[in-house]
Amino acid sequence: MATGTDLRTYFDGRWHEGDVAVMRAGDHGSWLGTTVFDGARSVNGLTPDLDAHCARVNRSAEALMITPTVSAEDMIAIVQEGLAAYRPDQAIYIRPMYWALEGDYLGIVPKQGATGFAISLEAIPMADPDAATTLTRTQFRRPLLADNVVNAKAGCLYPNNARMLAEARSKGFGNALVADALGNVAESASANVFMVRDGEVFTPVPNGTFLAGITRARHISNLRADGITVHETVLTFADFEGADEVFLSGNLMKVTPVSAFEDRQYEIGPITRRARELYWDWAASA
Repeated sequence: MATGTDLRTYFDGRWHEGDVAVMRAGDHGSWLGTTVFDGARSVNGLTPDLDAHCARVNRSAEALMITPTVSAEDMIAIVQEGLAAYRPDQAIYIRPMYWALEGDYLGIVPKQGATGFAISLEAIPMADPDAATTLTRTQFRRPLLADNVVNAKAGCLYPNNARMLAEARSKGFGNALVADALGNVAESASANVFMVRDGEVFTPVPNGTFLAGITRARHISNLRADGITVHETVLTFADFEGADEVFLSGNLMKVTPVSAFEDRQYEIGPITRRARELYWDWAASA
């Protein structure tokens, strides 16, 4: 079932109306989980960092030993062709994806060159800027590269994220603040995380347990260019309990304010609002 509406699907070299079936039961991706995807956005005719997202899905494929078959440049052209069917004021989620079709060595290792490819476009509105979420702890942690393909945006990672979110929801919270293998904060269950203390911004340093996102990098660049100090460092749960502001960073909504971490309450503060403002100013000028 799709998340959004007004779906279009690129598959087998052309665009189709609707949510077209693209995988078979015997495809390696169906039964062994060799799938990767990426997410970009089209908002008011802007497609910020689309090139970076298309390049990353190819790197993600390589990390899962799936052979990428479409260049980032060609992917961008296909996406732009598909977006032409939508109104400029529609907010569209752009999702290119690969999966392995066949396997070698007992069928487990993806066969080189046997690759499925599709792009899904669907209308998903941007959230209200003041729509905040809440965070809690979770028993589940982010894996290490030795345990899973954390260097890819891979479908096989998301059942763990789903466990985190389900636990958080069962406790009455919107999302989870997740630890790495050492017990330090890595990210949320669905997005990278930032906190603000005394006018400076802090975010967990990439340590091989989570995907340091494209939108995360854009916020860091924009905030630093605006004269705001940004630290990539080791952060504990106690650091977040002592924060003045907290916000999440992901492609789908760009900036999601956090109003609480368990018992700790936050206002939607000036740097959270500034991060969003800087992002869209950058997007309009890129």
